Amino acid sequence: MTSLRRSLPVLGLTAASALVLAGCAGTAAGGDDDAEGRLSVVASTNVYGQIAAEVGGDLVDVTSIVTNESQDPHSFEPSARDQLTVSKADLVIENGGGYDAFVDALIESSGTDAPVVTAVEYSHDWPDNPGHADPPAADETGSDETDAATDDTATDDAATEAADDHATEDAEEHTDEADDHGHDHVEGFNEHVWYDPHTIAHVASAIADELGQLSPDDADTFIANAEAFGAEVEALEASLGDIGAAHGGEKVFVTEPVPVYLTDAAGLENSTPEAFSEAVEEGQDVAPATLLESLALVRDGGVSVVITNTQTGGAETQEIVGEADGLGIPVIAFSETLPEGETYISWMQANIEALNTALQA
Repeated sequence: MTSLRRSLPVLGLTAASALVLAGCAGTAAGGDDDAEGRLSVVASTNVYGQIAAEVGGDLVDVTSIVTNESQDPHSFEPSARDQLTVSKADLVIENGGGYDAFVDALIESSGTDAPVVTAVEYSHDWPDNPGHADPPAADETGSDETDAATDDTATDDAATEAADDHATEDAEEHTDEADDHGHDHVEGFNEHVWYDPHTIAHVASAIADELGQLSPDDADTFIANAEAFGAEVEALEASLGDIGAAHGGEKVFVTEPVPVYLTDAAGLENSTPEAFSEAVEEGQDVAPATLLESLALVRDGGVSVVITNTQTGGAETQEIVGEADGLGIPVIAFSETLPEGETYISWMQANIEALNTALQA
């Protein structure tokens, strides 16, 4: 992913009901200011940081490295402070799949031996995941998936035993190498798994399992919090099922693949030419022939909704939006990071409500 990703205004998102669980729902400052006795959790983005805060409650301090829409995890350059934060972590949470490779760079340069939860490994579509049905109990997630993540982390640590006391330039140097350490982009795999609530329920269980191993006396609390979170996820899935029952098979045009897991779960058909969405995701110009094909699909292909990404775009995306506006096709936008004041649950519910409203227009 290049650093050429461009911004679009937020469209159609409103706050929804917030999830309330034991403990904090935001992120804490981490580092030397951590309260004594709390576990230090470091997450690549505030999406995973907020989920960790829900599972850990008052027993954890959470630091999210990427926290706003102006920071692109694909091209994020970590600082010396980020490296120090990771070096002190008890648990690290990343998306993986090449999305936040800077985390792998920080793990290497800091020399941390903290366990790592890698979200993509809990996706049905991840190549090494044999598949799963219902989210397992948190104390059952010491499965082959979790073991594989631990093995990957051990391999990374063994390969970088000599790395210590590195400064910012070392972390940046490793960023380009991170794709060679188990979390590179996978052909045909959509790494934006936080838009798949079912996957996230498994991630929450994995977080509870890791926290329980770090603090066995609190394991039951972590499990209970993960189960409460999972119940909220089930409500999201029910809402997506309702959309599928009413609008299943309708076509959407998604300018960039971030929300595709969500639209798939709603039973909608993604009609976007792959060459268009890939170019936008990579911050590249869309080929003229692909743009013409895409405009024709919006114009003549029975598209019900156009969905953009608030953190990517450009002239070609604006042309698609302009065409949709002219035809009266609703346009909504989803973001990659958690909006301020939202929880994961309230954010996803707002996205689902925006999608439902657009389909009813």
